[in-house]
Amino acid sequence: MTRITLKDVAERAGVGVATVDRVLNERAPVSAATAARVLAAAEAVNYHAHGLLRRRIEEMAPAKTLGFVLQKESKWFYQSLADELRKAAQNLRSIRASVEILFVESLSPDDLVKAVGQLQGRVDAIGLVAVDHPKINKAVVSSAQAGIPVFALLSPLSAPEIAGYVGIDGRKAGRTAGWAMSKLMQASGSVGILIGSHRYLGHEALEVGFRSYLREYAPDIGLRDSVVYLDDTAVAYEAAAEILRVAPDLNGLYHCGGGVRGAVKALEEAGRAHEISYVCHEQSPTAVQGLLEGTVDLVIASPVAEIATKATRAMARAIGGEASTPAEMVAEFHVTTPENC
Repeated sequence: MTRITLKDVAERAGVGVATVDRVLNERAPVSAATAARVLAAAEAVNYHAHGLLRRRIEEMAPAKTLGFVLQKESKWFYQSLADELRKAAQNLRSIRASVEILFVESLSPDDLVKAVGQLQGRVDAIGLVAVDHPKINKAVVSSAQAGIPVFALLSPLSAPEIAGYVGIDGRKAGRTAGWAMSKLMQASGSVGILIGSHRYLGHEALEVGFRSYLREYAPDIGLRDSVVYLDDTAVAYEAAAEILRVAPDLNGLYHCGGGVRGAVKALEEAGRAHEISYVCHEQSPTAVQGLLEGTVDLVIASPVAEIATKATRAMARAIGGEASTPAEMVAEFHVTTPENC
């Protein structure tokens, strides 16, 4: 069996043997891009010391801290996102990343600004799940001026100084939900809409897309006024229960945001869980159980792992000075039915 040599790695990477030797034995500085190319070549040809090469490259990378401000820690979705962010940070090669995560228990701009302030001076970049508000946008400006790029996660922010947005295309997802609702409804009637907050630009885009599709293709479906529930499970229950009480002709419910457990509880208590077509956006154990039991008809979910990977990579690039204009990294949403959950 032919033994793979440094020359084979060098030829695969398109560099000289001396460059591979420098990476392997730390003889002289090599750019991060070149080192990554050498590692990729070593792994591709199954060079026996590729594990050592990876350790050398990790040792070469600067130590940086990525900070994240997420919503309620008790919510399964944000626990999952936090786990995926930690995993994605560990897989970065251009930096040796550590992660600091703060959870905020409300949509209060003051609480979110306080969390951003806590991270300033302790991290090198920030990923932020937040409502769009002048106070929050001011905090984004403050961070950018301090050399700390801020990326909006899951929901865009309007501050020009934002380094980028990582999440799904809300309008496209909303139109997909509208298409699904028009096919799922078994009879004419009205559709209720639950929205976490109109200050979540992502939620607003979902609602706009949903309404635009149904106005265009199913104008006979009556769209009720949206009910804001502050992205809270208990309030979602109360809001859904009230819609069910005042709208006896309700045949569809569209849920933009989290708190699916609250809406499912309201549907079950009203005895209408299997009558009303229910489309939501929270991929969670509750939503999956609802799909299996027939309470939930369709889930349009954000791909948490993909968002975490795109976000951490974008933050690492920004720290390295590679990003200069706001970037939009759109992740493709997942459509889940009882048959593929």
